[in-house]
Formats: sequence, structure tokens, C-alpha cells
Amino acid sequence: MGVGTGVPLFLVCGLRVFMNAEFIAMLDYLERERGIKREILLEAVSNALLSASKKSVGASRDLRIDINPKTGEIRALANLVVVDQVSNPQDEIELSKARKIKPDANVGDTVEMEVTPRNFGRIAAQTAKQAMIQRIRQVEKEMIYEEFKDRAGEIVSGTVRRFDRSDVILDLGKFEAIMPQRERVAVEDYNVGDRLRAYVVAVENGIRGPEIIVSRSHPNFVRRLFELEVSEIADGTVEIRGIAREAGYRTKIAVWSANEKVDPVGACVGMRGSRVKNIVRELNNEKVDIIRWSSDPKEFVLEALKPAKVKNLVFDTEKKSVQISVDEDQLSLAIGKKGQNARLTSRLTGWEINIGKDISATTAVEQKVAQAAQTLAGALPITEEQALMLVKSGFTNLEGLRDADVQDFVDILAVDEAKAREIHEAAHQEEVAQ
Repeated sequence: MGVGTGVPLFLVCGLRVFMNAEFIAMLDYLERERGIKREILLEAVSNALLSASKKSVGASRDLRIDINPKTGEIRALANLVVVDQVSNPQDEIELSKARKIKPDANVGDTVEMEVTPRNFGRIAAQTAKQAMIQRIRQVEKEMIYEEFKDRAGEIVSGTVRRFDRSDVILDLGKFEAIMPQRERVAVEDYNVGDRLRAYVVAVENGIRGPEIIVSRSHPNFVRRLFELEVSEIADGTVEIRGIAREAGYRTKIAVWSANEKVDPVGACVGMRGSRVKNIVRELNNEKVDIIRWSSDPKEFVLEALKPAKVKNLVFDTEKKSVQISVDEDQLSLAIGKKGQNARLTSRLTGWEINIGKDISATTAVEQKVAQAAQTLAGALPITEEQALMLVKSGFTNLEGLRDADVQDFVDILAVDEAKAREIHEAAHQEEVAQ
């Protein structure tokens, strides 16, 4: 029975219940189960009861609360000034009464005596209960900060307890963590009771107390998963040199090893993909590209764009940008869905990526067509435009035209039969001339 889940019985039933073994049992429970030191709890109860005593007894001089840590007995004590005649009962005591407590007391001395009122009961206990609960919460918040202040960057496991608007509250056992909306993965749905792993972004000691901020969308969540899954990364044989992530969709991670005998990509993939499959499963099937890091920008960019095949790269070191050319059938693959592949490559490599269709092959074909058309126009009684029409119809040279019929010229060039026959005869005369 904890303070956070219900009001303990001993706090409700008045001072008489405080003064027994149940109070001690409750102190034992809170110290054992909640990890709050007994001394802190006793101090909290003492301060709470001191406040309650002042309300019941009055602002007595040097009022204090004495708690027996073994029996749970609680007394209110005050230091009173010994006088011949009492004018202020809250601060003074008659000499005759003082000598019953301290036989050698004289006027002007101070005597400590019990002033616990008979009606200390419900009001005092309620005041003590509230103050004690508040103190325990403060202590627990301090414990959260102390335990987690050095754990930023770790992965923790928790259960979805509830939702605060769009924020997810995770139960970590003794403590709670908050996953703000900005740290959620957009394509993931969470339900109360779901078991989640998350990355501790920060432990903030704010106005409302310490908060453990966790994330599933942070790029370092993927980094830590690889460090936990791949032993070569954990022992430093393989290094993660960069990560670019669009959470829920795709991640690119660049790895490298100083040991030439170690394949950093293969180590991360694992036997039959076992290692990366475990990570992808944790990320709810987010696509993960493992790339070999290189100090050579050209090699690095080429690796990062795979599986797209690049035709040409032109680097602008001043603007730190690279113009990339790919064949038309590779264009969508290189750019990726909604430009995702190009964006992630840019973030990973640190270069601005511009991808376009390779026009070199198209230009070469166009040049050949133009040259063939020019040759035909020079040998036959046709314009260059008509020659281009013939080339595009498959008649790229005079030899091919000699096998054509007069009707072919009529159909292709849209000329009359007389003109078609003239072109046909000219083609054959060129054959004789050659």
C-alpha cells in the first residue's frame, strides 16, 4: 500500500494510530519498496506534525516533535520559561509545576515539557498526511533525477500507462517517462499496456520536478540498437560514422572499420541478415540501409545512393554540392519516394545532392540522327526536314532507301507519286555513282 496509490490507514485515523507499530511498519514499507530513507520520512512526519501542533497548541516557544523510531510514539514538546506567575501560557510555566519536571528549576530557567493536546486527532493527522505525501513525492522526484541524470543516451523499456493529449506516458517501474508528440514515430500507434523500448533523450529538472524525456524517433535510438545488437560495434571494432533517419520510413547508417579483415556492413547485417532483422523488427519494419563509410566523398556518395546506379558525378567544393546524373530508368530509384533517398543521402554525407537524368546518351543519338538526315538531304532532292522524317522512319542511309518502294516515299513524306518517283530514282542513281 503506497502513498501514490491510496491513503495509508495510519494517516487517516488520528494521532493515536500514529503511535503504534503500524506507523513503524509503514516506514519500513516505504523505505524498502519506494527506496526512501527512514530518516527522511521521520523528518517529513516531524515537520508535518510540528505544523499541525502549532495549530492545536499555539505558537509555543521552541516547539518540537519527538518521534521514537522504535515504538512510533510521537510527542509534542516545548521549552517554557519558568516564572512566578504565568501571563503567557504558551511560553511560560509556574515555578511549582516546573520543579515537578525539573526539581532544581529556578525562575528564568527553561524547562522542556510535553504539550501534546488531547484533541490532536483528526485535524492534525490530516495536516500531517498531506505534508507527508508531499514530502514523499518530492523525495521520489529527487530520486528520479539522481537515478536518471546520467542515463541520457540509454535505451529503457516501459509499458504505456496513459496518454496526456498526444504525449505518451511510460511506466518504467519505479518511475514514469514521457514521450512527447515530437518524439513519437508518426506511423506507429500506441495503446495502453503496450511494451515499448525508447531512447532517453534527456532528464530535465524543471519547475514541475524532474522529467525523463524518451524518444522512438531520435536517430540515436537506431544507433543504440545497433550498439546493443552488433558486438563488433560494442567493442569498437566497427564504428558508426553517421546516421540519417526519417523515423518510421527509412534510415541510412554509415559504418567503418579500421581492421581491413572486418567487413563492417556484413557485421551489422549478421548471418542471413539476423542482426539487422532484429533491429528492423524493433523499428516496426522501417527500412534500414547499411552503408560503408569512406573518406572519399565520391565513393561515399555512390555507396549512399545504392541501389541506384550513377552515371556521373560533378562536385562543387565551394558550395559543397554534387550534381549527379543517372539513366532515366534509375531516376526515381535515386531520388526515392518523395525525394527521401536524396534527402537522407545529403544528411548522411554532408553534401547537397542534386539528381538529374543523364542526357549524354540522348545527345549522342540526336547527333547521329541529325548527321544521317544531313547526308540524305545532300544526296537526294529533299529538304533536311524530309530527310529527318525518313531517318526517324528507319531509313538512316542510302542503302536502305534503295530497297524502298515509291509508295513508301508517298506515305512517309506525304508527297505525290511523281515526287516520290523522283526521290526513288535519285537514290538508285547514287548507287550507280558509287
